[in-house]
Amino acid sequence: MAFIEPNGGTLARIKVVGVGGGGQNAVSSMFESGKTDGVEFIAMNTDLQSLNASQAQVRVQLGPQRTRGLGSGSDPEVGDEAARESEKEIEAHLQGSDMVFIAAGMGGGTGTGAAPVVAQISKQLGALTVGVVTKPFGFEGKRRMNQAEQGIRELRDKVDALIVIPNEKLLEVVDPAMPLSHAFKVADEVVGNAVKGLSDLINSTGLVNVDFADVRTIMQDAGSALMGIGEDDGENRATKAAELAINSPLLGVDINGSTGILMYIVGDANMTMHEVNTAARIVSDAAHEAANIIFGANIDPNIKGIKVTVIATGFDSGYKSVGIPEMPSITSDEVIKQIDSRFDKVDDDESEDDVEDVDNFDNNLSDDDSEFDIEKMRNQVRRLEKEENERRKVQEEKEATVESEVPSDEKGKSFWNFIKKSKEPE
Repeated sequence: MAFIEPNGGTLARIKVVGVGGGGQNAVSSMFESGKTDGVEFIAMNTDLQSLNASQAQVRVQLGPQRTRGLGSGSDPEVGDEAARESEKEIEAHLQGSDMVFIAAGMGGGTGTGAAPVVAQISKQLGALTVGVVTKPFGFEGKRRMNQAEQGIRELRDKVDALIVIPNEKLLEVVDPAMPLSHAFKVADEVVGNAVKGLSDLINSTGLVNVDFADVRTIMQDAGSALMGIGEDDGENRATKAAELAINSPLLGVDINGSTGILMYIVGDANMTMHEVNTAARIVSDAAHEAANIIFGANIDPNIKGIKVTVIATGFDSGYKSVGIPEMPSITSDEVIKQIDSRFDKVDDDESEDDVEDVDNFDNNLSDDDSEFDIEKMRNQVRRLEKEENERRKVQEEKEATVESEVPSDEKGKSFWNFIKKSKEPE
């Protein structure tokens, strides 16, 4: 296991692009939490009214001719067309970047449709391109979730690394009494923290500095990436923060399968080197023995306690929806065609209940029995197909909602404390 602790150099030129309403909100949340050295914030949206309210330094209206500033109507195709209309302007603002973060909320129109276009332009310009996106809450509906899944697949092909944050997991660990508006703000803040953590890792000068070239080594063409954040300000705070980071509800899986890890430890003025070593060892012990770990640490007098951020990359499986293996399918026409070509007769006395599935048809047919009732068999096949379609429908619904194991209450409470006590309802 190799630890890389390179010397700092010239600040990398980092740009954070919030695409669509969700991405724009995430950028605003990050901007409000304090500027990051060497980072330029850009908001891109089809909704001109929303765009004008952004605090980003640069604002880009996407597709002024296509949408007339009225938004995409939750249609990803419109978002895609709007971004392509504005390709030259997007390229002009991304020119010269070393690293580009693309923040978006998946499931709507602009973020889902335009983010892949922005990512493609960024990659073509030679920038290390990282997507940080959210998946919808379950209550936002199946249509929005399906659009999000499709958008994530398209975006993943265009970025170097993609971090997906399921909003539903956030809902599982926050205060049950939280108003809906606050829940969305929490999601925005988590995206902002992911981007800020990586930006600070690259550009901050602290106890242990990290060089941009080494971050590129870990994240370039990495595919899927997973993020975990842990924070604690009590007894054994370094241990608890590190354990929470590697078991974070946002990480979702064991980092043991990762071949590349970025780890950033930030603490208050009282953080000791022993605490840094403790946290780093906990993360490294949980990782694959051959993993390449890039490590950074810094002091931030504005926080209380210790915060550990872990970005894991290099998973062989890439991005996959958590779900149930797909069942084989066969149409009634295909089955009937096979029956017509192979059999002449069937026992008329066989009940429909005796025919359990298509694979058992051979056991229910006999050349010596009475004349084959093709219409009866057609009805049986159609019934089987209907049952299969119903099973597949249930399967798809489960696939859209199945998530990895829910963290314990204790972890949930710690994570909620990290999000900010100020987010609790007044």
